[in-house]
Amino acid sequence: MSISPAWSDAVTAAQLFAVDPVGTGGVLLRSRAGPVRDRWMALLRAALPPDQPYRNLPLHIADGRLLGGLDLSATLLAGRPVAERGLLAETDGGVLVVAMAERLQSSTNVYLTAAMDAQETAVERDGLSLRMPARFGVVALDEGIEDEFAPAGLRDRLGFHLDLDQFAWRETEDFPVELDAIAEARGRLAGIKVESEQIEAICTAAAALGIVSLRAPLLAIRAAKASAALFDRRTIEQDDITLAARLVLAPRATVFPQQEPPDQSDEPPPPEPPPPDDNADNNDQQEPPTPDLDKALDEVILAAVKAAMPPGVLEALRASAGRSRSRSAGKAGELQKSKKRGRPAGSLRGELRDGSKLNVIETLRAAAPWQPLRRRQAESRPGTKPRVLVEKDDFRIARFKQRTETITIFVVDASGSAALHRLAEAKGAVELLLADCYVRRDQVAMVSFRGTIAEVLLPPTRSLARAKRSLAGLPGGGGTPLAAGLDTAFMMADSIKRKGQTPTVIVLTDGRANIARDGAPGRPQAEEDAKTSARQFRVAGINSVVIDMSPRPGPQAEAFAKEMDARYLPLPHADATVLAQAVTAAARMG
Repeated sequence: MSISPAWSDAVTAAQLFAVDPVGTGGVLLRSRAGPVRDRWMALLRAALPPDQPYRNLPLHIADGRLLGGLDLSATLLAGRPVAERGLLAETDGGVLVVAMAERLQSSTNVYLTAAMDAQETAVERDGLSLRMPARFGVVALDEGIEDEFAPAGLRDRLGFHLDLDQFAWRETEDFPVELDAIAEARGRLAGIKVESEQIEAICTAAAALGIVSLRAPLLAIRAAKASAALFDRRTIEQDDITLAARLVLAPRATVFPQQEPPDQSDEPPPPEPPPPDDNADNNDQQEPPTPDLDKALDEVILAAVKAAMPPGVLEALRASAGRSRSRSAGKAGELQKSKKRGRPAGSLRGELRDGSKLNVIETLRAAAPWQPLRRRQAESRPGTKPRVLVEKDDFRIARFKQRTETITIFVVDASGSAALHRLAEAKGAVELLLADCYVRRDQVAMVSFRGTIAEVLLPPTRSLARAKRSLAGLPGGGGTPLAAGLDTAFMMADSIKRKGQTPTVIVLTDGRANIARDGAPGRPQAEEDAKTSARQFRVAGINSVVIDMSPRPGPQAEAFAKEMDARYLPLPHADATVLAQAVTAAARMG
């Protein structure tokens, strides 16, 4: 079996992380679920002490469970506030595994990174003021594809970035892990010191690699200290620094360092040999001139980083940095608050009306600190005393947030002799987008105009079979009532927007209107009516795209796009695939 040096480095990173989980921050494990990732996780688990906390962070964990707070059941039984530890505090001194880190909620990421920086969690809620230690390392499992990544703030705090998707099962092997050696290395870690020259060399190498974060050199130094402790060294040596450079600096590099040849004209002349001296004792006391160790160490670090870089890694980094960060696998609609459905977004004091939902747990939390006082006040009142006294001010209303459903409205110009070609392209684009609707949970509608009228050919739907049946018999030819088509699309988009959904209008036309709004022929009045209809989209703020499908794009369609405040895309020879890609990109950017 051939074991690659990259897998050996990945196993070494697991051992270094086991030696100093808090100092090295953690491991970003970019890998899909599979036997290779399971083998690496098993090696890490074998290197960690059995009694060390090892917790898993759920994707949609509540803030109270993450940070801690009021123990509701214990508080109600004791009649006084009783605090409970959160997941971060429970992981103190251990390792926290974050599954699906590329989908981590922003609020959870803020709390997690804040705890990593402060090494404690602060709870200021429910009448409690607590600070609990939370010193832990993180293993972030990043299963993203293409441009899906874990949050940048979390990645920056993790020392080791590993990509296990590059390994096949036959390229990996179980390395024996000596738990006693890891424990001894932990004991030696505090006594290992780092020299100022080594710190300066690592910082210089990081700058040469285009690394702007100050955390990267710090994490590299901690990795070098862990390496020295693991290999039973009293001081940090060159091998430790080169190993830290390969594991910490190489994955973060954005610039391939170029070593400039030395300028011979600038080199100083060689020093003359000293004159002979009869006093041997004085000669023994004179120290030889110190070589430029910093420069030599910088070159060693950069050479190690170059050797660790896979071919084409920098090109991939540049490509990923230029992509949109807002892309996600889910819906692309607007984010809005809701009282009935969506992801939980906390609670607030309120009344039960307008379909609001009572958050029972938060209501009991609000009432729990007041139970002793309310019981004393209730003793003087006749009647049965309930076990929990809840008043109107304790009511907490659940809040939700959700992305609105996106509906794409195609407005297709079915007039003219070239209509059959445009319709074929539009039909293919609609079918391609419908095939993706199951994943993105979007809907598609279609409006066509020809002759003197416009009609809704396809109401909003996700049904691919229904779309194909509706599109199959669409005829072409006749005049171009562009104003009627825009009016029909605007009424549909406005109705969709009033329902709380997000419409996107895609107009496929050459812009040569020749039928007025009242059905009378005449190009001047038809163009004026079309501009008036186009302004409605700009006033309503509806996201729109105008695609010029004429063989020779002219100024007419571009002028209508400016009136609509829409993106203009001249695609005279686009097929269905190119059209679908352009529509998807335009909808995301809009």
